[in-house]
Amino acid sequence: MRRVSIFGATGSVGQNTIDLIARAPEDYQVVALTGASNIAQLARDARRLRAEIAVTAHDHLLDELNAALAGSGVEAAAGTAAVIEAAARPADWVMSAIVGAAGLAPGLAALEQGGTLALANKESLVCAGQLMLSTAKAQGARLLPVDSEHSAVFQALVGEDMEAVERLIITASGGAFRDWPVEDLENATLAEASSHPNWDMGQRITIDSASMFNKAMELIETREYFGVSPRQIEVLVHPESMIHAMVGFRDGALMAHVGPADMRHAIGYALHWPERRTLPVERLDLAQIGQLSFRAPCETRWPALRLAREVMETGGLAGAVFNAAKETALDAFIAEEISFNEMAIIVEEVLTQMSATPGHIDATMTLDNVAYVDHLARQEARAVIHRRAG
Repeated sequence: MRRVSIFGATGSVGQNTIDLIARAPEDYQVVALTGASNIAQLARDARRLRAEIAVTAHDHLLDELNAALAGSGVEAAAGTAAVIEAAARPADWVMSAIVGAAGLAPGLAALEQGGTLALANKESLVCAGQLMLSTAKAQGARLLPVDSEHSAVFQALVGEDMEAVERLIITASGGAFRDWPVEDLENATLAEASSHPNWDMGQRITIDSASMFNKAMELIETREYFGVSPRQIEVLVHPESMIHAMVGFRDGALMAHVGPADMRHAIGYALHWPERRTLPVERLDLAQIGQLSFRAPCETRWPALRLAREVMETGGLAGAVFNAAKETALDAFIAEEISFNEMAIIVEEVLTQMSATPGHIDATMTLDNVAYVDHLARQEARAVIHRRAG
C-alpha cells in the first residue's frame, strides 16, 4: 500500500487526483490533504479517504475544520507552518497542486523526504527550478510533471536520447480571447476572461490562459524540467487542445502526444509511473474529430510569451520576480483595479525595475532569497498599480 499526500486537494487538480485514488482505495494510505477555504470539501474528502491529517492554509478556519472532522479520527491543523509540516510527513507519492508561490516550500519539504513529487504547481519551477532539481537529486527523490504539456513531453521522450532532441513544442488553447480582435482586449471584462472554451478550471488559471501567462510560465518550466535552451522551446496555438506537446528530433521526426482534455491522464500517468494503467478518460475518435488546427502565437496579443523568454535569458531569480508580479497583477485584475492588458504592462515594469537593482535577481537561489525577492516584487507591483490608478 502506497502512502500518498495531496496538497491543494480542493482545487481542480486535487479533486481529479482524489477521483483516481478513490477508485482503488485498497492501494493507497492517504497521509495528508491540504486546502484553503473550502473546508466542507476538505473535510468530506479527508473522512472519505481516511486521511491521517487535513490542513487548511488559513489559521482562522481551524475551528471550522475541527468541527467538520469531529469524531472522524482525522487530525486537523491550520496555517502555513502546518502545511509544510504535513509535507514533511513520510509519503511515497505527493501531489503538489497548491496554486501560486505558496506551493514552493511544501514541495521542497516533500522532496526532502526522498519520495516522488508529482508537480502541478508550476510556480515552484518558475521561481526556484534549480533549487527544486538540486534538492531532488541530493535526496534521491523523483520529480514528475503533471501539467499536461510537460507530461506529454516526458512521455514522448521515453526511450529517447536527449542529444537527439532538436525542439520541444508545447501547445496552447489560446484561451477565451484567442479569436478576439486585438484592439478589443483592452475592454475585456473579468467575466469574459474567466470563461475557458475547452477546460473546466479555477478562475485564476482560466484568466492566466486568456492572457497566456500560464503558457509563459510553462515555457520557463520546460527549460527547467528538460534542460534545453530557450531557443529550442516553441509554443503553438492549438484550439482543440488534443495534442498537448510534440518533440522534434534531429532526423526531422515529430513525436506528438494526443489525448482528451482531461487532467486525469497526466495525473494518472504520474500516479502509476512507470506503468500505464487503465484510466477513466475519453477515448478519442479521430475520424469523428475530422481535423486539428494550429497557428503561431501573436506576441502583440500575448506579450507574456515575450516576457517569459526575457526571463529565461536573464536567469537567476528573474522567474521569482516574474511570478510574484504576475500574481499581484492578476489579483488587481480580479479586483477590477486594472484592465486586462495592464497585467502584462505591470509585470514588465516590475521586471525592469528589479533587474536594475543589484542583489535582487542575481542573488543566490535559496528558499529565503526567493521568498525575499517575491516579497519585494509584490511590493513593487502594488506600487506600479497604485501609480497607474492615480
